[in-house]
Formats: sequence, structure tokens, C-alpha cells
Amino acid sequence: MDNGPRTGLAAVSTALLAMSRRLEVRDVLRTIVVSARELLDAEYAALGVPDDHGGFAQFVVDGITEEQWRRIGPLPRQHGILAAMLHQDGPERLADVRRDPRFEGWPPGHPEMSDFLGAPVRDGEETLGALFLANKRGARGFTDEDEDLLSLLAQHAAIALTNARLYERSRELTIAEERSRLAHELHDAVSQKLFSLRLTAQAAAALVDRDPARAKGELQQVAALAAEAADELRAAVTELRPAALDEDGLVATLRNHVRVLDRAHAARVTFTCDGVRALPATQEEALLRVAQEALHNALRHSGADLVEVTLARWGGGAALRVTDNGQGFVPSAVRRAGRHLGLVSMRDRASGVGGRLAVHSELGTGTTIEMEVPGG
Repeated sequence: MDNGPRTGLAAVSTALLAMSRRLEVRDVLRTIVVSARELLDAEYAALGVPDDHGGFAQFVVDGITEEQWRRIGPLPRQHGILAAMLHQDGPERLADVRRDPRFEGWPPGHPEMSDFLGAPVRDGEETLGALFLANKRGARGFTDEDEDLLSLLAQHAAIALTNARLYERSRELTIAEERSRLAHELHDAVSQKLFSLRLTAQAAAALVDRDPARAKGELQQVAALAAEAADELRAAVTELRPAALDEDGLVATLRNHVRVLDRAHAARVTFTCDGVRALPATQEEALLRVAQEALHNALRHSGADLVEVTLARWGGGAALRVTDNGQGFVPSAVRRAGRHLGLVSMRDRASGVGGRLAVHSELGTGTTIEMEVPGG
């Protein structure tokens, strides 16, 4: 019995479900491109989201290596075949794109492409993007069935992309409300601490000559209040997701963060990345937050002169490691003393995205924080 049609239907169903499950625009775009290339058995696939200035706000590719992509250079402009896909109603199939009069050549480093299939991604009258495929595997080129399938994918891509945009806009409103709430809480909490700090410092100044012992106690209270104010400020700030993570992704954001810390601290701080691909936004945020907390602990508390951050592929996901050569600590003793060094929040962040966190430390041997998260 031939199971081909059933297998094909199952593959299409899986691809459509994958699109609908993604909530972040970046994840949706990536899923659309990968699904289209796999389903239509093409060497290359791309999806461009136009901006209002003749270029592309986002351009996602599959089938091209990172090195090839770097050699190709800047994002394409809206011209030639790409422009045609953005301004027509249905798909277009070409036996050889290079022979089309609208073809304007490849930039240096661009792979050669011949047979071509493209379709606009539209929501009503609005063009959300254009989906392209090139180089059908085998000698026969793209078919009528491929054209129908791409049209179906484009329709569902429009739905998934529209939903993702609505989700992100809703989240932006939520974030704005949360920022306002945090600002009020931050103002109230830190203002109270600073007011107490000022009064305590004044009391210490008044006592320093006539009662040095009491003045010393007041100064110790000043130090404690200052530490509490700093902790509350840091806790509020770290709840705000950095915009760079949305724009640049985890690897670039973490690399820049490490570069800043390396310049700001006496300790050397390094970053190494090995083959990590883009992950769902929630997992990237969790990895970044854990890295930030681990780096804060290493640079503030460990006395280390070297802190190493590595990010590597782990199955379909990623593994983070932050290692320092500082004084180390005994994790169980830290828990008993009621000082967590952020370990509880780090573990919560890891488990919240289906990952795990491990802490390895002993007195005199430094500390290693490891976090592993699965792929999306």
C-alpha cells in the first residue's frame, strides 16, 4: 500500500501546527522558512518582511551557512524578483530565475540559484512578506503541486505572523504597564531606604565625637541600608527584558554584555560561543538572565581575576557555563546562612523553560554555574 499521500499530509499538518505554536515573530519567521524548504524539498528558502524605506526589516534564510551569509553582505533591497513577489497576488514559478528580465544579478558570495518559486504572504490587502524557494532537489524543477502547497503555506504563514504580531503588541503593552508599576515600586522602596540612610548617617555624624561606639553601630547600619537599596534596585532592573535581546539575539547580546563587563572590572571576562543557533525567546531570556546573575556573583563576591563564559550547542538547545577562579563557597552553607547568591532565581529560570541548573563550587577552587535548556 502506498503511504505517500498520507505521509505528505502528515508533514504538512506538522508544519502548520509548528507555525501556529510559535508566539514570537522571529520564531514564526524561522519556522515558516524551514518548513517550506523541507516540505518542497528545495536547497534554499527565504522570507523577507519589507520595511517602509525600500528594504527589508527582517530577512530569514535557510540552506545558507553563516559564513555564506556573511559573505553576501547587507540585506537585499526591494527590487527585481523580490519586489515582484511583494506586489502581486499569487505565486510565481520560474524555470530559471537568471533568465527573467527582472533578474538583476547576485551579490558577491551569493550561491547560484536557478529554478525559483515565490509567493507573497498577505493579510487582506496588507503584504506581510514574501516567501521564496530556489533549486528544487532533482532535475524536474518545481511543479504545480509545489505551487499549490506554497500558496497554502503562505496563507497559514499570514495567520501565524499576524497572531505573533498581535501577541508581541500585547506583550509590549504589558511590559509598559509592568515598567510603570516597577518604577513606582522602585521609587517607593529605594526612596524609603535612602531616607533611612540619610537619617542614620546624620545620627552617626552627631555621635562620632561623644559616643564613638554608637557611631560605629550607626555606620554599620548605613552600610546595611545601602546594600539593601542596591539589591532592590538591581532586582527591579533585572526584571526588565533588554531590548537588545529582541533585536540582536542571545549570542550578540551576551557577547556585548561580557565585553562591557571586561572593560568595567579588573578581572578578565571572556566569552566563547560554539555553534549555538537561535532559540525561542523565553529560553534566550532565561539563559541571559542566569548569565547576568552568575557574572554579577563572580565579579562582586568571588575575588576572581578570570571569569569565563561559554555558550555551546547542547542537542537541539544550548548549554551555558560561567566559570571563575575565585575563592569559591560551599553551596549548602550558603543555603543554611540564608544567602542564596541568586541561586534560587537561577534555578527557577532554568526549570521555567524546561532546563536544569547545576552549581559546582568548593572553597579555594572557584565556582562553575552550568545551565542547559532544550531546543524549541
